[in-house]
Parts: sequence; structure tokens; C-alpha cells
Amino acid sequence: MKNDSCIFCKIAKKEVPSKIIFENSDLVAFEDISPQAPVHVVIISKAHIEKLSDVTEKDIRLMGSMVLAAKDIAADKGISGSGYRVVMNCNKDGGQAVFHIHLHLLGGRKLNWPPG
Repeated sequence: MKNDSCIFCKIAKKEVPSKIIFENSDLVAFEDISPQAPVHVVIISKAHIEKLSDVTEKDIRLMGSMVLAAKDIAADKGISGSGYRVVMNCNKDGGQAVFHIHLHLLGGRKLNWPPG
């Protein structure tokens, strides 16, 4: 299902410009416009799922694909050896700003925990 007002749906349909670095039949990955690290890639599902708590068993393959894409992009960006973080925020109190399921891939520097 798509959402015509969703910015990530528009990016997936290439209606909004973005620096796409990876795409397959299920996913699109692009550079974050407000990077929080030297490498900050957003990996989105082409299917409009609002949040992690909306994922069901039918989405298992999709979720695995998102994680594998993060791993492959990290390797392509040269941050596999030094390390990286994969973050998925869920709902407003969890820090989710765009209500379309997505992962953030962050790396390229030492990432502190908790994030500050």
C-alpha cells in the first residue's frame, strides 16, 4: 500500500529528488539530507508500512532484506571493518519522524552510546 502524502513513498517513486545509492524491487537506500555521521544512509521499504509495530509475519523477508542491504551498503561505504550502527525508530516517543518504515545506517566515525 502506498501513501500519496508520504515523503518516503515519493522518494521511492522518484517524485522527490534524492541521492539514491541502492535500489532493488523491495527497497531504496539514499543519503540522509541531515546526516548525523559521515556515513548516514536511509534504507526504506517501497511498501508503505508506517512503523515497526505494524510489521507482521508476512514482512519477515522484507525486514531481512533491509538488514542485509545495510550490511552490504556498509561494506560498499568502507565502514564494515571499523563498525557502524543500524537504527530503526518506532513511533513518536521512539524518535520516528517519518511514518514509513526505514533503517538508518550510520558510521564513518566512533559513535557514542548513548547517542548524544
